[in-house]
Amino acid sequence: MQFIADLHTHTVSSGHAYSTFLENARAAADKGLLMIAITDHGPAMPGGPHPYHFGNQRVVPDYLFGVRVLKGIEANVIDYKGTLDLGEKQLARLDVVLAGLHNVCSPVDSVEKNTMAMLEVMKNPWVDIIVHPGNPEFPVDAEKIVRAAVEYDIALEINNSSLTVSRQGSRPYCKKFAELAKAYGAKIILGTDSHFASYIGDFTQAHALLNETGIKQEQVLNSSIDRILMHLNRRKNRLHPVAF
Repeated sequence: MQFIADLHTHTVSSGHAYSTFLENARAAADKGLLMIAITDHGPAMPGGPHPYHFGNQRVVPDYLFGVRVLKGIEANVIDYKGTLDLGEKQLARLDVVLAGLHNVCSPVDSVEKNTMAMLEVMKNPWVDIIVHPGNPEFPVDAEKIVRAAVEYDIALEINNSSLTVSRQGSRPYCKKFAELAKAYGAKIILGTDSHFASYIGDFTQAHALLNETGIKQEQVLNSSIDRILMHLNRRKNRLHPVAF
């Protein structure tokens, strides 16, 4: 299976990543990717960027080194109501919105309450992708999450970093999500969650999990530019359609 885009990457603006926009785009070009999303953490993350950072991404060219650059965010879920740490007007101007639970921003509680937080954020009209849903720090009812992802047309991420350098113990939970996604036909993306440019485009462990669970290419958004654009542009309230 070929992957033409990395839709989850970070720059120095996240506060705990170590590469720049230019370095990430160059790494994507060197790996032969056609598209990259810059998705720095939202403002609630310690050391994260001010909200102005996300509004001012409009100054970044749409193409760097021949790679299409999507301006985005990995927004933090900050309560059980699914509230995100960036306002709706700012989210509406971004090309892609990722949302996830992080233990320094999100309340950690029971399976029931963690599931509630994730279900509520999927109702947010700006959210495109739920990241690292298999994080063992936030145990959830995976079947409810996958069924809701299908209902609300949200993509679920298999996070390569969770299978390598972060969120230790994630693999069995990620596998369960992959198996349920296959069963229910949920959309999948593979993300590197790169915090250093050399990791961009390396989906090795996530790809292995796809093969193990039998997920086909047609279900994986970042195996096709057309699938990515169709998913991002499904939102009628998006201010500016995403183009390649």
